[in-house]
Amino acid sequence: MRIVTLEEHLTFPELVKQIPEALLPANSFERSPVMAILAPKLADITGARLQSMDQNGITVQVLSVAGPGADLLNAEDGPAFASQYNDAIAAKISAHPDRFAAFAHLPMTAPEAAADELERTVKTYAFKGALINGLTQGKFLDDKMFEPILARAEKLDVPIYLHPGLPPKAVFDAYYNGLPKQSGMLLSISGWGWHSETAIHVLRLIISGTFDRFPKLKLIIGHMGEMLPMMMVRCDSQFIPGLMGINQRRVIETLLDQVFITTSGIFTNPPLMTAIETFGIDHIMFSVDYPFGTNEHGKKFLNAIPLDAGQIEKIAHGNADALLKL
Repeated sequence: MRIVTLEEHLTFPELVKQIPEALLPANSFERSPVMAILAPKLADITGARLQSMDQNGITVQVLSVAGPGADLLNAEDGPAFASQYNDAIAAKISAHPDRFAAFAHLPMTAPEAAADELERTVKTYAFKGALINGLTQGKFLDDKMFEPILARAEKLDVPIYLHPGLPPKAVFDAYYNGLPKQSGMLLSISGWGWHSETAIHVLRLIISGTFDRFPKLKLIIGHMGEMLPMMMVRCDSQFIPGLMGINQRRVIETLLDQVFITTSGIFTNPPLMTAIETFGIDHIMFSVDYPFGTNEHGKKFLNAIPLDAGQIEKIAHGNADALLKL
């Protein structure tokens, strides 16, 4: 069976080294001991990564940048850095066009340039959209400064993958500070914070009316929907259109119209079944979150999903093929 995974990450150390050390947040994942283990896997494309794909039957990985990037740079320096990163990705995957695709890395501090870079990578390299890591300088995507990016993605008919990012310092200090060892950092990211932040980000896009202004925009979120499948009915009951926000559609309607989910990093059936029951089978796409998750773990989970063959094929590749035009 064809298998497509679309939250699969890379980091090129030679480019990260161009970012001034002073710009790296104190709670940056780059400073975590885990990165010493994962750095070689993140930098590799056609060696151990491709071998692991072959061993586990992964047909296509859609790659995206993890860690420090152009969003840390100012509006003057960010665009050139993002273009350099995208050119490097395109060069490294060019020998295996049937095995790799990519989401663009964008200079988020320069939205007009980011929109142009998205278009360049889609038209020049056939990139499948863009991946954006959480907040940019403390601002969510509902801020009007980012409308050029959303408008261009809608015009190009490519999705935006909204990936979690590091919490702002004030949030980290209030919620995650004062815990032993590295537990505060972990709680702020993959242990909990990432998922609640991304759910809030999506809800802001709804309540602010941003999705209504860009009704054809498609958004992808990972980790079984970042807790939204469990909470969507509750949220829908609270944010009545026009009453507590300026949204024209109900929360559930907007989610089902414009948001898609990947399984990335979560390999158990209860959250998957909740996602299917709430978002529907056509909105769910398989992903591993490589190398933070392993292909072995992901494939074992996929093989054990208690659904019929047609439904599993939709999750494994059909929905991703359709959304990304693979």
